Amino acid sequence: MLETSVRLLRLLSLLQQRREWPGPELAARLEVTTRTVRNDVDRLRQLGYQVHSTSGPAGGYRLGAGTALPPLLLDDEEAVAIAVGLRAAAAGTVTGIEEVSLRALTKLERTLPARLRPRVDALRAATVSAAAGGPTVDADTLTAVAAAAHQHERLRFAYAGHDGRAGVRDVEPHTLVYTGRRWYLLAWDTDRRDWRTFRADRLRPLPPTGPRFVPREPPGGDAAAHVLRGVASLAFTYQARIRVQAPAAVVAERSTPTSGRITPVDDATCELVTGTDSLHDLATYLSKFDVPFTVLEPPELRDLLRQLAARYTAAAGGAAPHADATSGAREPAPPDRTLRWRSPH
Repeated sequence: MLETSVRLLRLLSLLQQRREWPGPELAARLEVTTRTVRNDVDRLRQLGYQVHSTSGPAGGYRLGAGTALPPLLLDDEEAVAIAVGLRAAAAGTVTGIEEVSLRALTKLERTLPARLRPRVDALRAATVSAAAGGPTVDADTLTAVAAAAHQHERLRFAYAGHDGRAGVRDVEPHTLVYTGRRWYLLAWDTDRRDWRTFRADRLRPLPPTGPRFVPREPPGGDAAAHVLRGVASLAFTYQARIRVQAPAAVVAERSTPTSGRITPVDDATCELVTGTDSLHDLATYLSKFDVPFTVLEPPELRDLLRQLAARYTAAAGGAAPHADATSGAREPAPPDRTLRWRSPH
């Protein structure tokens, strides 16, 4: 009886590893006959597990969704990965997931083999989260949006824009993108006939979903890159274009995915398109690249760099700066956003 129980657990573990198993292959793995495999599958069914079978040369066994979650049989690497992932999720941006993640983590750590505990403890002790706190999103909202995108069904939702105005949008949802701070939905707006990016924490799905649609190719073929470009520039007061005297790969290594769009110009030069609400912060950020660069726009950033250059020259014992350069180097007044900048969606 003990041998049969152990074999049933091994069979359940194998069925969880792959979508479908041929009977002879399962029998070889378990070192039993195909008839024993059929009997063990019947026992699993009696225990409430949905095991589907098909006959013929291409037939086999597949574990289906049942009325209850079966016990997950994890190998060492899977157990460590899930423990680390749950701890990270406990500080996530999905409403209510913190308590659920901690509860699941407690169950997992309680049953971890002794040999795995030092690995999990070492990762926990040597890791600290520096993620900025972003707005949380209701889990039901993410689920509803993801389901509509997966099933290629049009989605209507109430949405509060950046300017505070509320409205209803009708879209073809494509992809949910998580930047580490916020969740965004990339979708084709059926009214505006163009791609739009929406913050998930500002939308509320309005069921039911609409008719099915044929998915479109995302801009540039990369949904995440398109969203990151928009997040890195359009949501800010100033949009800047910088010619950097360094290969694109070097600049990418010294920046983050949300810092802006990096486009190679040639093997030794690239262009950075980014955004900021503070030109002083952008000037400091550019100096950290430690390579020559040229500001293509905005002109306000060029003016600020001239003022800073005069101030630094004077600080280093050079010629005294002109009066207008020492008058404070204040942040230039922001331009009229209604004329120059498009509000983010």
